[in-house]
Amino acid sequence: MKTFLILGAGTAGTMISRKMVKTLDPHEWQVVVVDKDPNHYYQPGYLFLPFGYYTEKDVIKPKKNFIPSQVKYISSDLEIIEPKNNQVRLTSGEVIHYDYLVISTGADIYPQETEGLLDGGWRQNIFDFYTVEGGLAMKKFLDTWQGGRMVINVVENPIKCPVAPLEFLFLADDYFTKKGIRSKVDLIYATPLSGAFTKPIASAMLKELLEKKNIHIEPDFAVGEVDAGKNVIRSYDEREIGYDVLVSVPTNMGAEVIGRSGLGDELNFVPTNKETLQSKQYENIFVLGDAANIPASKAGAVIHFQMETAFHNIMAHIQGKPMPGAFDGHSLCYIESGFNKAILIDFSYDQEPLPGTYPLPGVGPFSLLKETGINHLGKLAFKEMYWNLMLKGIEVPLPSKFSLVGKHKVAPAKLTAEG
Repeated sequence: MKTFLILGAGTAGTMISRKMVKTLDPHEWQVVVVDKDPNHYYQPGYLFLPFGYYTEKDVIKPKKNFIPSQVKYISSDLEIIEPKNNQVRLTSGEVIHYDYLVISTGADIYPQETEGLLDGGWRQNIFDFYTVEGGLAMKKFLDTWQGGRMVINVVENPIKCPVAPLEFLFLADDYFTKKGIRSKVDLIYATPLSGAFTKPIASAMLKELLEKKNIHIEPDFAVGEVDAGKNVIRSYDEREIGYDVLVSVPTNMGAEVIGRSGLGDELNFVPTNKETLQSKQYENIFVLGDAANIPASKAGAVIHFQMETAFHNIMAHIQGKPMPGAFDGHSLCYIESGFNKAILIDFSYDQEPLPGTYPLPGVGPFSLLKETGINHLGKLAFKEMYWNLMLKGIEVPLPSKFSLVGKHKVAPAKLTAEG
């Protein structure tokens, strides 16, 4: 009996387990999933926790609801991956030998990587919203906060969902306006990027929206330390920004077992062929989702677009055939902009976001690089799509490949949030 082993039962691990168990001959193959956490988390929903729009029940469900019954599920932490021996050691002492391995161990925040971030103010007036605990702690704080200077700081890239800090700012503007204290709140975005986003056209449009909402952006700010005693963050070039509340997006890193196993880069992300999604070191290892070091957004929609390529490549490799798929980095991101509106951006490795309509040319119903109420409804609908379609193996009728159909080029200076 051959073993198809999957490490991690998050979005990528769950989705590939369903595809493989449906396709591989059960008389020849056993699909095994290893994960230590009994809960599955809807991470795009974390953004809504600080403002009370979502609760824990919206973002947490048991993993057993989504792993197919034909899969052998092992609840355990990982000690080390030994790819030269085609085996994985669990912390329980069990050793699992595999024929093929999928690494989908995800990414997490590491606030300890930034000097002073955990000293004194953590979860008191320093918060994150990349964990359930952080989002809920911030909600409790914001319930009684009466205003001051709120600084949102991205420590370094890459991060999960690169537009999430912008969404937080826009939702904060909405929240404080409705609470009647927006005039008492200064919102500042300190980012290591040179602009609001990595792609020029989208960056220009988002910068204008930040300015319209009276949100100040401090670009090229590479934070070196947090001085919790003085409520100050300092950059490596010795700039300082004071805060009353610091909302940090800490360093994002891959799983520690990747580092222990010698499989990762300096941030524990696995070097991966960005087109085939195959490990650059071992041909019987594929890497999906946030665990890979490919230059695509670390987001759930991206995993959905990866899945078709990964599945066909894995099956071809098992059969000794050339791998047919080339993932193009397709990313589709809804950006909540507050007041029941959102922006949608669609891009890839080589193509930046452009205005237009999605998914149907000229019809939509979603508008690209434009604030609309329909886009907001699309963002909210994604939660139901995630829990009830993607994780249950029901095909979502969206093309995995990026397409220029329905899009048109425009100079960055001519684009506004109103289109």
